[in-house]
Amino acid sequence: HTQAFQLVKDALIDGEVGVIQSLNEVAAIGHRVVQGGSIFSKSVLITGEVLKGIESLIPLAPLHNPAHVQGIRACQDVFGTEVPQVAVFDTAFHQTMPEKAYLYGLPYDYYKKYKIRRYGFHGTSHDFVSKRAAEILGKDRKDLKIIVCHLGNGASVSAVKYGESVDTSMGLTPLEGLIMGTRSGDLDPAIISFLAEKEGMTASQVIDVCNKKSGVLGLSDGYSSDFRDLVQASETGNEQAKHALEAYAYRVGKYIGAYAAAMNGVDVIAFTAGVGENNAEVRAMIGEYIGYLGTNIDAERNKVRGEEIILSDEGSKVVTMVVPTNEELAIARETVRLVK
Repeated sequence: HTQAFQLVKDALIDGEVGVIQSLNEVAAIGHRVVQGGSIFSKSVLITGEVLKGIESLIPLAPLHNPAHVQGIRACQDVFGTEVPQVAVFDTAFHQTMPEKAYLYGLPYDYYKKYKIRRYGFHGTSHDFVSKRAAEILGKDRKDLKIIVCHLGNGASVSAVKYGESVDTSMGLTPLEGLIMGTRSGDLDPAIISFLAEKEGMTASQVIDVCNKKSGVLGLSDGYSSDFRDLVQASETGNEQAKHALEAYAYRVGKYIGAYAAAMNGVDVIAFTAGVGENNAEVRAMIGEYIGYLGTNIDAERNKVRGEEIILSDEGSKVVTMVVPTNEELAIARETVRLVK
């Protein structure tokens, strides 16, 4: 990590491709940190205590938090400890979820001992997109019930009621919820022990399959985890690719319906991230499940890719739109706010 940041440092001030004259211009550094647990409910300036807190959450995010700590320390090595650093947590926006939404149906003792609960992820994106959706409509987010569909290779849906996240599809880890590129999403937990016994695997090996070999990749019989490939293959007669896309759209449609119920209504549905912003075919498939809400998605408008656009007809009961996410901008804004 230190070597990588040294390359970043050199590139920033390079005579040909650099964007600044001197490293003295670097006023602060913002980091995306995946797991903030129940310790961090908002972005924070990084101190020694904060680093310890991030490290203490490694059991909840063993693939992510160790790398975050390494990255923060590498930045300190390369840019110096006098440059302030900020941690922006993927889980922070979802800390407003009520207990009824975040607790699992497990013995409460496990929550008390191990903090096993639903944390949710992609929070920076869900926060940014729900704010931007309200801005586009000229309204205050605090007056709206918004469902954000962050659909990429990793995917999640959130229910944002009057400016606060009240539910989201990812759980203790990013494995829960929607079918994704390579992740299984929701499944019967008994499948873990069943496959471990039948395939001679450990529980962690089964989880690895659920994370890396499942989702639309698994459903398409290993064809691809790229939705562009799957759409193209489906159009040329690949039945497995077609089934994978149908299962994906169905799951997204179910979650939208669930969150409309959770908020007792919905005003806005916003699609974002790689698939949500760019894949008109998948959006149209999802649209087939949510028409009862009064979305009235216009087929011509839906052909647009990668742009802010309202997809629904004038006067639709529920405004459906595409809002490109910008997590980097959101992290930069949080960093500026905290440093100032």
